[in-house]
Order: sequence, then structure tokens, then C-alpha cells
Amino acid sequence: MNNKFNRYLLSNYSSPNIQIVQGEGLYLKDSNGNIYLDFLSGIAVNALGHSHPSIIEAVSKQIKILDHVSNLYSNNVIEQLSEKISSISGINGKIFFCNSGAESIEAALKLSRLTGRKKIVSLENSFHGRTMGALSITGQESKQKPFKPLIKNIKFIDSQKISRISRSVSRKTAAFFIETIQGEGGVINLSKEFIYQARYVTQKKNSLLVIDEIQTGFGRTGNWFHHQKFDIKPDVICVAKALGGGLPMGAMIVSEKYSDLFTPGQHGSTFGGNPVVAKAALAVIETIEKENLLENAKNMGILFGELMIKNENVKTITGDGLLIGVKLKQLIAKEVEQECQKLGLLINAVKEDTLRIAPPLIVDSQQISRSVEIIEDAIDITLKNHGDKYEIS
Repeated sequence: MNNKFNRYLLSNYSSPNIQIVQGEGLYLKDSNGNIYLDFLSGIAVNALGHSHPSIIEAVSKQIKILDHVSNLYSNNVIEQLSEKISSISGINGKIFFCNSGAESIEAALKLSRLTGRKKIVSLENSFHGRTMGALSITGQESKQKPFKPLIKNIKFIDSQKISRISRSVSRKTAAFFIETIQGEGGVINLSKEFIYQARYVTQKKNSLLVIDEIQTGFGRTGNWFHHQKFDIKPDVICVAKALGGGLPMGAMIVSEKYSDLFTPGQHGSTFGGNPVVAKAALAVIETIEKENLLENAKNMGILFGELMIKNENVKTITGDGLLIGVKLKQLIAKEVEQECQKLGLLINAVKEDTLRIAPPLIVDSQQISRSVEIIEDAIDITLKNHGDKYEIS
């Protein structure tokens, strides 16, 4: 690996062992000329793969017309994007644009405080980001501990215990934050009963239900947003990742009931709503519609699960659509990830026993089949070389 990474970049990331220099479709090339099948999509970002023609065209045209004007003025592209997102979300409200998922969570936290309430409820094992507010509602002690004290009045509950919702969400609760699939937490699905109860109790207590769709949004699970599968409407949706198609963009979508809480000057983002990135986001949404990628995400996710579950070393398949967790019978996920990379497949281990699979929405059946073959080979190599040292999950 180039020593410049370790010399000039802070050590908040582990030193990578490959340097990516080019991408096209589902394939990436490193500085040594090796080709990889990308089944991670920049951690669920590159919904259309790499260097998609529609994004290239949209960005190239827009940057020649208007690149940036700040939030002191409007621009026609962000207005078009707002209308489009409002339509596909089914929420008749308003949108705040920022640059990342963590920023959208921070905006939702501030919005919830404007209700006059101070308490927040979140879930154990959740992940909402690494900025101080987002970290405060992330239910993982190992991530929080070095940065304490964090924001107060946060209560964490077990997503397996539905009765805890009514005990924890009160008329003093500003908001209840949930991920319908806990991505960083191990690709763990919330039960539909838990999701329905979360909506019921928050409505009853007049608290905001904030759904973090940062990883699940914009088609990844086979719906525009994963909560739509359950036919509920949250008060706030936090999104990012796939929205910009590889460019940095986040957003907070707020229902009509709460859309006037912010007043001018209470929140903002210099780069939020940048017209070049907004044009890329429009291209992402329009391409998903045009190429019927919601249906493709559903079908390819089903195919992957059907093929992968046949392997004797796989315990279960979790997730939905093309956000997939492969839970193994042994604690070998990190080693399998490394072997997959050597064999030309990029995935990642989110738990000791769980692989996260998140290919671009344009993936086809041949690429799905090939990915399963590589994962199976990687499991075999791992067990052959080190099988006696691994615990059973």
C-alpha cells in the first residue's frame, strides 16, 4: 500500500491493503491492475454502480451551468429534487438537504428538541453515525465510550422486547429513532410487530417517529424506502448514501405536521442542496424508475438468498432486497471477507459471524451466482487453513 496514506491521513481508519484507481459498473480496479466484483457499493452508496452514464451526463451538464450558490439563494435543481423525493416518499412535507447521513440525524435531533421535549429513545445495537449527536443515540457502548460524556436523556431499548416501547416512549419523549434493518449492527431486521408498535405508541404519545433509512433508502431493499413495506408513515425519514449515487448528499424528510418547526437561522448547511450533487440525485432516482431497479433489487436479493442458504456453513440469511446479511455457523466472517478480496469480490464483515452484502441495484443474475461461488470458495479456504481455531456461532 502507498505509504502516503499512512503519512498524510489520520489513523481513524485502518490502513487499507488495496488502492482503488478505477470503477465501471459493478467492477473496480486497483493500483496493481487487479479487478474486483463490488458487492459493497461503497457501503450501500453506489446504487447504479460506478461511472454510470446517467450520472456522468447529469453532473457534466450541470457543472457547466451552475456549480454552487449556497443556501442564501435557491436553485431550480434542488426544487425539482425536493418535489421528486416528496413524491416517492409519500410524505406531504418538506425536506432539508445536507451532505451525509450523520448530518441528517443531527438535523432530526435538533428538530425534535423544538417540540419542547428533551428525551430521546433509541435501540440497542443501533448505528446512526459518528458525530456527537448521532453517536449519542447509537446503541453500541464500544463506539461511545472514548467520547463520553455524550448527550443526556437518551434511553436505549431492546428491539426484541416490544413491551419496552410503551414503557419507554412517554409524553416527555421528543423522538424515537429506529432503523428497520440495523445495517452496521449486523444486518438485523426489526420485526413488523415492533415497527407497528413503534408507530402506534409514538402517535399516541405525540412523539416523533424518526426512521433512519440512510442505508436502506432509495431502492436498496426493493422499495424506495424500507418502511414502505410495512405501510406506515413516519414523522421524519433520514437519508443519504445512495441518494447522491456516489456524491455526498444527505437529507431529512419531515412530515407536514412537523415541517414548520424550524425557523430561519435555526439550522443550515453551506453545501446542502448543491445543484451538481442534486442533479446526480435526480439521475439516480430517474434511472431506478426507468430501469425498474426496485423490482431488480427484490429479485436479485431473493436469488442470492436461495443460492447462499444452500451452503452448509451458512446459518441464516437476513436483510431485505440487496441489503443482505449472511450469518455463518462459525466466527469466521472477517477471514472470509479477506479471502473474498483475494478472490476478487468486495464484501465486508459487520459481525464476527456476519457478512454484509450490498451490490449495486443494477446487479444481474450471473454476477449474483458468481458472488456466491466466491463466498463459498472463501469459506472453504478459511476453514481448511484455520478451521480448528474458530468457535461455533
